[in-house]
Amino acid sequence: MRQDEIWNTAAARSYDTPGTGMFAPEVLAPTVDRLTELADGGGALEFAIGTGRVAVPLVERGVPVTGIELSPPMIDQLRTKADEATIPVVVGDMATARAPGEFQLVYLVFNTISNLLDQAEQVACFRNAARHLAPGGRFVIELWVPELRKLPPGQSAVVFESDAGYVGLDTYDVLRQHVVSHHFRYDNAAENGGTARLFRSPHRYVWPAELDLMAQLAGFDLQSRHADWTGAEFTAESRSHVSVYRLVAGR
Repeated sequence: MRQDEIWNTAAARSYDTPGTGMFAPEVLAPTVDRLTELADGGGALEFAIGTGRVAVPLVERGVPVTGIELSPPMIDQLRTKADEATIPVVVGDMATARAPGEFQLVYLVFNTISNLLDQAEQVACFRNAARHLAPGGRFVIELWVPELRKLPPGQSAVVFESDAGYVGLDTYDVLRQHVVSHHFRYDNAAENGGTARLFRSPHRYVWPAELDLMAQLAGFDLQSRHADWTGAEFTAESRSHVSVYRLVAGR
């Protein structure tokens, strides 16, 4: 499964869920608040900008945003909300593509660094962020914590969410640090024997400590880590984290 095959026209058209899920105000508002603070009056670059879930409200808050995005259909969906002059986007891989200009903030949200399926690509992503940042600029990553403690011996799958109309499960390959997320969505007819819709996406999971080492290789220091965008304490029980790295001047 290649990323450009996964994020096709059908996926782009169904990606936005206004007011619910990751578009819910209680999810999106703290994200935009924190990124506005971290931009500190400067411009921001979003790796894997997608359909503009975060970029559009960030621009509305007065933060200039440029994007890098691999999927033309996702960019087409973004263009229904903002034109190229408002949010310029470079088509390419977030590990290698270069956007013009220098930025105070580069950000990568909602687990997207895990879409890069090997360690070398993930390290390259950090280095690409460093290339785009002014000295002292920040690189922000939102990422889930692998739930391997839930895996008993001999089991490779974990249900991470079960709700009305939705079941999500992850299947793990612990040797390669790979996981495939399976999203099953169904309506009442499916509950009674109808057909469910399946969307799958592959990832390479990364522990926080490994992420910190990648940052060091690219010239960053860890500035802060919290469990979410509101600044909740990160603990051993946290299911995700928001990590802020600062580019060290002179490295």
